[in-house]
Amino acid sequence: MKNIAVIGAGTMGNGIAHTFAQSGFKVQLIDISEASLQRGIDTISKNLDRMVAKEKITEADKTATLKNISLHTDIKEGVKSASLVVEAATENVDLKLNIFKQLDEACSADTILATNTSSISITQIGAVTSRPDKVIGMHFMNPVPIMKLVEIIRGYSTSDVVTTTIMELSKTLGKIPTEVNDYPGFVANRILMPMINESIETLYNGVAGVEEIDTVMKLGMAHPMGPLQLADFIGLDVCLSILNVMYDGFKNPKYAPCPLLVNMVRAGKLGVKSKEGFYDYSESRKAERVAKQFSK
Repeated sequence: MKNIAVIGAGTMGNGIAHTFAQSGFKVQLIDISEASLQRGIDTISKNLDRMVAKEKITEADKTATLKNISLHTDIKEGVKSASLVVEAATENVDLKLNIFKQLDEACSADTILATNTSSISITQIGAVTSRPDKVIGMHFMNPVPIMKLVEIIRGYSTSDVVTTTIMELSKTLGKIPTEVNDYPGFVANRILMPMINESIETLYNGVAGVEEIDTVMKLGMAHPMGPLQLADFIGLDVCLSILNVMYDGFKNPKYAPCPLLVNMVRAGKLGVKSKEGFYDYSESRKAERVAKQFSK
């Protein structure tokens, strides 16, 4: 299995493509527009430059990694020779179901179809294909080239052979795969998202401010990043989507998203990606923070 297709050139998709390519796999990175693909490959190149600067890889390694990646806007062309397809599109169930219907038609019968979904049912995704035994979840953590964990999620019909294959493949990427079963949120987000949601509720109820809540969790619980800042980095729209999937799946009010989170997403305050969430990431504030740093 040396030929991998990745659907989606966004944050997760370009990270997955980067990781496979750096491990020597040939990668077809697929997205709907040339502009999205260019942004994706530019991000990969910049991330490789950081690794070169830190002497984790050489310039030759960077060149070889980029050479392993080809760009495609035609999904049928991009997946035709792939042994594995990893879908990393937006966390939207209808979009993912549509993509997997297309993949089922375009790929050879032996191709394994994986999804990087962080919460959506693998069983539901597999059911729209003629190969549910070959559909599996590969939930990488962000940033993909750095984080070791991959949640491997078995759908109701996912075969033992496919599960073993993907577990072993993940190890060749230098990852630590952990097998979990197919329930809303899996393990990582079933635990993480209620914590983030409760942090937002704490802010919403006026118990403490943004920086105070994050400080308590960083210094008191030894978290490297506070939950509100982490939500900004994940994307508040993604957090809302995952909570909605869990709320719909369990019908338990403890997973209902906080009204403040709902309103922020409606207002377009999505975190880092929109330059504003619980924190301000605008260029003016960035300059202000740099100035403060150098004035100390």
